[in-house]
Amino acid sequence: MFAAYAAHTDFAHPLDGLELGERPDPEPRPGWTTVTVKAASLNHHDLWSLRGVGLSQDKLPMILGCDAAGLDENGDEVVVHSVIGGGDHGTEPRSILTEQYQGTLAERVTVPAANVLPKPAELTFEEAACLPTAWLTAYRMLFTNAGVRPGDSVLVQGAGGGVATAAIVLGTAAGLRVYATSRHAAKRARAVELGAVAAYEPGARLPHRVDAVIETVGAATWSHSVKCLRRGGTLVISGATSGDRPDHAELTRIFFLELKVVGSTMGSRDELEDLLSFCALKGVRPVIDEVLPLDRAREGFEKMAAGELFGKVVLTV
Repeated sequence: MFAAYAAHTDFAHPLDGLELGERPDPEPRPGWTTVTVKAASLNHHDLWSLRGVGLSQDKLPMILGCDAAGLDENGDEVVVHSVIGGGDHGTEPRSILTEQYQGTLAERVTVPAANVLPKPAELTFEEAACLPTAWLTAYRMLFTNAGVRPGDSVLVQGAGGGVATAAIVLGTAAGLRVYATSRHAAKRARAVELGAVAAYEPGARLPHRVDAVIETVGAATWSHSVKCLRRGGTLVISGATSGDRPDHAELTRIFFLELKVVGSTMGSRDELEDLLSFCALKGVRPVIDEVLPLDRAREGFEKMAAGELFGKVVLTV
């Protein structure tokens, strides 16, 4: 079957290890099922895999991709939850597709049967394929770990990234007052179009302190994120694309204002089910930057690596 895969890893030049070509069909496993992929989306996790982060040499070659929507073995339309194990499916340690098991950027993917959820008819395959990683991460950050309620205010750092874009759209749909930041004027304008009350340059002073901050940028925005929180507010972090060692940790401010810092990774099957229902019922649709056929996957990876996206790149099979 045709697939996009990591043939080798290179931290400095990740795309050097990306190959497009034939790979073996997935082998049957007890309790697992095979999904015929119709659409899959790219995530920064795929770039980190190509760098060798979370992907060991003994697992190569590894088909990339965490997200997919397609048809199950009965021909039903489904969405794949990419978190394997971790308590939901026995005692197996938790991992994400492409860390231990072949991923979704292929004609077919095999996952535990419990990792397949019905796709809402309201969502296209391309839209549904955006949800299981970035959008699920944003959903968990907002509604599980930040614990915000309608009327609360949220700052989303780094508008344009997959998680940040999802947080803007989901937060707005849930009745939150969303502020955003971006280095790019066009991305700030787009964030407002998607429902943000306002969007600012990184480090800008907000009209007031917020109840929660959604942080995926890391070192470059960390100090600003902490300073934007009200007393008792919550900073939820799920990534650090600019580095994980900020120059100013703001520890004094954190303990003096009794701020909460919460780490967040992906989300549960139940949360994905709730997200799918929320999107279907509220008319929320993922923001898609570009749809490409799988054999043009390299173009999508190059665009993501250059930071030229607003929303998701989706690959169709």
